Parts: sequence; structure tokens; C-alpha cells
Amino acid sequence: MLKIVDIHTYYGDSYVLQGVSLEVAKGTVVALLGRNGVGKSTLIRSIVGFTPARRGAILFNGQDITRMDAYKIIRLGMGLVPQGRRIFPSLTVKENLAVAEHGSCDQRWDFAKIYALFPRLKERCDQRAKTLSGGEQQMLAIARALISNPLFLLMDEPTEGLAPVLVREMGDAILRLKEEGLSIFLVEQNLSFARKYADYVHLMSKGLIVYSSTPEQLWEDQEAKHRYLGV
Repeated sequence: MLKIVDIHTYYGDSYVLQGVSLEVAKGTVVALLGRNGVGKSTLIRSIVGFTPARRGAILFNGQDITRMDAYKIIRLGMGLVPQGRRIFPSLTVKENLAVAEHGSCDQRWDFAKIYALFPRLKERCDQRAKTLSGGEQQMLAIARALISNPLFLLMDEPTEGLAPVLVREMGDAILRLKEEGLSIFLVEQNLSFARKYADYVHLMSKGLIVYSSTPEQLWEDQEAKHRYLGV
């Protein structure tokens, strides 16, 4: 579904991604782990077109999207759950979803299915988003991405700031999305979460992929965990 080949991305003169390559197969969950400031969110921004790569290639479902406009990438079936949620605080839950809804003849995600996945959003459908709890806002951010009818989901730090019980709910939602056939690229700092829900993991350091393995292999590799994650 996603193939990244030797991409190099800059912020002005700052050289951030220095030759990143990875793949996400259809129907799998791939996690990218690393400390703050190593380039994880920049990779997300390059994939979705906010900060295009200067060199290299990004292929989505076989199509080159390397320097494509973000809205065109979304229309191809890419969904984004951004870091910090970025919901519309003054709109209701229902209105946040309506803004992003992308109806089609093969609509897989509608309001009924969203509310089945996140029953609390149905209970609060007429409530302004700014009054939701942090966990509910994260559910809304995921729901807003889903209602655009994606084939592939980018999730940037979905467990950030959540209580353990809500982290488990996020994990359960990811498993259900995988069962629906979605491919998911997950940027995280929580190794325990990635170990439980990802099929494959990559570690990033200083703009490079420095380690790739199954979650269990990484969990057993004390040197890599200490060196690149500080655990």
C-alpha cells in the first residue's frame, strides 16, 4: 500500500530526513518509533504532502505521490490522524464528522459505522468538541479520518497524553480497523503499545531508519531499546 524509497526532506536549510526507505503491506500495522526530534512527524508530513521530499519517491497503492498536493493524496484514499488531534473545537462531534465526510458509491465508513466503533461519540454527537475529554477527542480525530473513506491510515502519536484504559481502547480500535482491511502506519513512542498492536516496527534516529524487526525482536533487544528509545 505504501512504499517509501530513499526520501530526503528539508525544513528550509535543515536536513531532516536523510534517506528513509520503508514499506507498509496491505492490511498490516507498521509502527515507527523513536525519540522526540528524530524526524518521525516530518516523515508523516512528507507522506501526506505537507512537507514534500526533495529527493526520493513515495508510492501509494502503486501511484507516485511524492510531490502531489495534500488534498489530492487524501482523495486517493489516505487518511490522517494528526498529532495533537486538530479537531474543530467550536463544532459539535457531528459537525466535525460532516466536514470531513466523503460519500461515494462504495462508502465503507458512515455515521452508523463510526458510532458503532466509538459509541461514546454517538452519545456526545451534539456536544461541542472542546468539551470532550482527551480520549474522546482522540476518538473524534480517528473518526474524522475514517469518514473520509480511506484505504490507508496515518496515525501520529495516537496514545499521547491518554490514560492507560484509553490507550487500551485505542489499541482495540486499531485491531478492529485492521480487521476491516485498513493498512495503518503508526508513529509512536510507546513501545509496549507497538509491541501489542503492530506487525512490524522501525526505529528512527537522526532522520534515518536504524533498526527494523518484529515487535518481539525489538522487545528482546535491550541494546537497541536503550540506545534509540532510552528504555
